[in-house]
Amino acid sequence: MNVYGVVGYKNAGKTGLMERLVVEMVSRGLSVSTVKHAHHTFDVDQPGKDSYRHRVAGASQTLLSSGNRWALLSELRGAPEPSLQELLAQLAPVDLVLVEGYKRDGHPKIEAYREETGHPLICSEDESVRAVAADFELECPVPLFDLNDTKAIADFILTDLGL
Repeated sequence: MNVYGVVGYKNAGKTGLMERLVVEMVSRGLSVSTVKHAHHTFDVDQPGKDSYRHRVAGASQTLLSSGNRWALLSELRGAPEPSLQELLAQLAPVDLVLVEGYKRDGHPKIEAYREETGHPLICSEDESVRAVAADFELECPVPLFDLNDTKAIADFILTDLGL
């Protein structure tokens, strides 16, 4: 499976870039899935709903299904967080998986960077970052793209992956 990441610090523009890249890649006829890493507790279920009640009652996994979609919720219940590779193995095959976060993993990545964040560039310390998408001109050791030039960024990713 072809995997490419979007990394950066908080408010760097990662989610917006991910969203635009999904639209761009799908418009080119590619099947795309996404993985998003969260650094905090999150809940996609609603209190009071049947699936929430199943999970709170102690179910290890709860599968919710309808005519439009299905979702599988897995509770770790104290077990370690699965690795990115373990999570990718859970996905159905697609042309491209775009990953938001997991900046310490070794898959190829593009760094989203906004001047206002003031953080150091990740690409300076991480060889898996292949390019930077920024909202201003800056010196960096990898190719630099305008953060809003989604087509050029998509072209770079597909070329880098050999697609």
